[in-house]
Amino acid sequence: MHLRYRAPSLAVVTILAVAVVACGPAGASTASSSAPSPVDPTPLISTEPVEPGTSDAPPTGQTDTEWGRIWDGVPAGFPTYPGSTIADDASSDPVSARYAIIGADPAEVASVLQTALETASFGTEGLSGPLEDGSFVLDSVGDGACRIQTRIAPMARLTFVSVSYGAACPNA
Repeated sequence: MHLRYRAPSLAVVTILAVAVVACGPAGASTASSSAPSPVDPTPLISTEPVEPGTSDAPPTGQTDTEWGRIWDGVPAGFPTYPGSTIADDASSDPVSARYAIIGADPAEVASVLQTALETASFGTEGLSGPLEDGSFVLDSVGDGACRIQTRIAPMARLTFVSVSYGAACPNA
């Protein structure tokens, strides 16, 4: 007996194609594409090649923060990591200084800043990290009630450094 092959109708083929696309890997990938893609933080840093703490004007204003009262800037010559670029617009959180370094290892940045602050006569009270997000927190102390907190946080290809320079620290 000879069986005759019948071509499926166009409607059946279309329905099967839609079902395969909706249930297959392509359908799954469209669901995961709704997840936010990583943000490139490069536009967040200033294009000015000025190192933080190089201004001749001493910080004059102060701000109350969750950490405590801080100066609105750091004094000229305040220790920074080589290649730092001012990044004041990277966050609205009040800090004394914020800068970014391209391609720097946060652990290395923390170590270099700890040494630089100790050389500038600020003792290390503690260095915490790496924390869950890969960040480090360096707590330093100066004469009297002077306290400084330096946060080093990785974000994509950048390492951000935020300094809270305590109001009891010298401003010049």
